[in-house]
Amino acid sequence: MRLVFAGTPETALPALEALLASSHEVAAVVTRPDAPAGRGRRLVASPVAERAAEAGIEALKPAKARDPEFLDRLRAIAPDCCPVVAYGALLPRAALDIPRHGWVNLHFSLLPAWRGAAPVQRAILHGDDVTGAATFLIEEGLDTGPVYGVLTEPIRPTDTSGDLLGRLAEAGAGLLLETMNGIEAGVLEARPQPAEGVSHAAKLTPDDARVDWTSPAQHIDRLIRACTPAPGAWTTFRETRVKLGPVRPAPDAEKLSPGEIRQGKKDVHIGTATYPVVLGEVQPQGKRRMAAADWIRGVNLTGKDALH
Repeated sequence: MRLVFAGTPETALPALEALLASSHEVAAVVTRPDAPAGRGRRLVASPVAERAAEAGIEALKPAKARDPEFLDRLRAIAPDCCPVVAYGALLPRAALDIPRHGWVNLHFSLLPAWRGAAPVQRAILHGDDVTGAATFLIEEGLDTGPVYGVLTEPIRPTDTSGDLLGRLAEAGAGLLLETMNGIEAGVLEARPQPAEGVSHAAKLTPDDARVDWTSPAQHIDRLIRACTPAPGAWTTFRETRVKLGPVRPAPDAEKLSPGEIRQGKKDVHIGTATYPVVLGEVQPQGKRRMAAADWIRGVNLTGKDALH
């Protein structure tokens, strides 16, 4: 089939690579416009746009998918289908109607669970044991379209959202290619999502990522892993922000008050509403990431100090 691939971040690259290596023709990509990055705030192309340039493929970068110039160009390319992975913008009906087989999205959850922007983060935060990926036909509703195929993936006890998303992106690339093959062969039928089990995965904000030490240790562990690498979990020490890497629950350790710091020879325990957690890496404001034990040795801890 003649395809136009829509995607933006690195997460989309495994699927794009799989399609480029397949028998299908990737005629162009659709991606978000170049965005300012770095200290100089210079405009930088998305990872998908950069890969398209390497492959000699046209990259369409509409500010909005309803822009007439974009729609005209898409009609001229005349794709049979538009596979999508983490494109990052809503698609209007005028765009959805152009490819004869529609736009097929690879979504990183077992739909109808975790419809929305942050399915992997929400699955970890919620304490799910299993998640997965699904390919579905995009409708105007939010991730509501009929499903072509699914795969499952266990959530490991130490998974961050980055870890889990990396595995799903690789496995999902194969699922998306299988879906394209099945659509081309006419042997794949999209089935409506069940009405039961719907949940929504709103994006996690920096405010959401602040650790509340009066929460149970299990919740704090999940929150930090869900927010790693983005938006990045954090707390405050002496009214200054400190970024936090994943922690290790310590159910057998001596109980501490929420936020209380206990400095050991090789580790640092922090109190929660239940049992303590052991800090991993931390990053004080304006400094590099470091082991918590190295950080705490350099702050001259007092009895009044705590995390908030």
